[in-house]
Amino acid sequence: MLKKRDLSECGVLYELLRDPAVFPFVRAKAGSLDEYLFLTRQTIESEEDGKVISRTILNEWCAPIGTITLFDIEDGKGFLGTWIGRPYFGQGYNQKAKEAFFTELFTDHDVDTVFMKIRTKNIRSRKAAEKLSYAILANDIFPEIYKQINQGDSAYHLFAVTKDCFLSFREHVEPFPPSENETLKEA
Repeated sequence: MLKKRDLSECGVLYELLRDPAVFPFVRAKAGSLDEYLFLTRQTIESEEDGKVISRTILNEWCAPIGTITLFDIEDGKGFLGTWIGRPYFGQGYNQKAKEAFFTELFTDHDVDTVFMKIRTKNIRSRKAAEKLSYAILANDIFPEIYKQINQGDSAYHLFAVTKDCFLSFREHVEPFPPSENETLKEA
C-alpha cells in the first residue's frame, strides 16, 4: 500500500498529478516531468534530514497512484499532504493510505500530532477527513495554528489526528485476516 519515494515512479505520478481535479490541491506543483523529478529528489533529501516523511501510495498491483507526506515536522507535529490520481478516486485508497501512514508515523517515528489543512473549497478532501473517526475538527482546539494557516488569501479548515486518539481507534478496530503470504509463513 505504501513505499518509500523513489525517482522511478515519477513519470506515472506526474501524469496523474497533472489532472485538473488533482493539480490545484497539491502542495508541490510541478510544471514539467523534470521539475517533478527535481521536487521528488528534494523530498527524498528532506526525509533524510528529518524534515518530511513521504511515501508513495500503491494500488493492489503495486502501481503508484499518489503520495502521502508529512511536511514541516517540528516538535512531534507536522502537516499532512495527500493526493491520489483521478482514476483512483472513490475506491477507498485515501483512507487506507492514511491509516497505514498514521500507523507508521505514530509507532516508528517521534510524531504525536498530524495536522490536515484543508481548503474550505476542497469538498472532496473535507469529506475524506470527516470519514476518519480518529480525526477531529481542530479550528478551536489549536487556535494559534488555525490562525497561522488562514493568514493568506485562501480559507482553511484545520483537522488534527493525535497519536493517542489514533492508537485508541486502532485498538478497537477488528484486525484484517492474515494475508495468504502471512498464513504460509506461519505454516
